[in-house]
Amino acid sequence: MDSIVKVVQTTSENSDFLSLIKTFDEYLWERYPELKTNYWGNNIIELNRNVVVIYLDEKPVACGCFKKYDKNTIEIKRMFVSPEARGLGLAQRVLQELELWAKQLNYSVSVLETLHKQQEAINLYQKVGYAIVDNYGPYIGLDKSVCMKKEI
Repeated sequence: MDSIVKVVQTTSENSDFLSLIKTFDEYLWERYPELKTNYWGNNIIELNRNVVVIYLDEKPVACGCFKKYDKNTIEIKRMFVSPEARGLGLAQRVLQELELWAKQLNYSVSVLETLHKQQEAINLYQKVGYAIVDNYGPYIGLDKSVCMKKEI
């Protein structure tokens, strides 16, 4: 029997999103304990009206969001897929949904930051057209950050 995939546009107040982000943060701090003090402030989720949660058979398994970076640019944040749902193309689906939503809101550029050990994420972003750029904003001078950009 095929799994049922449901994509929901929501806000950062969504309890399933908050639960996924809690799991994501635990994963990041386990993998990168040395970076917690440098990065913690960049991962605080203020009220965000542009959140996508993907459900697999009614279980929340993937998420992401974006926030306005400047007049034409969004910044992708908090991309995460639960370990049991990896390899199903859900991260790419979250990204596509976020980019489409941003385009509907008249944004034309997307930027994001990931960490150097996140090779799977870097590969995914490059596969869908993101290019590595100089670190921007809060990531300037942080050598573990990999910043990327794409015209959407």
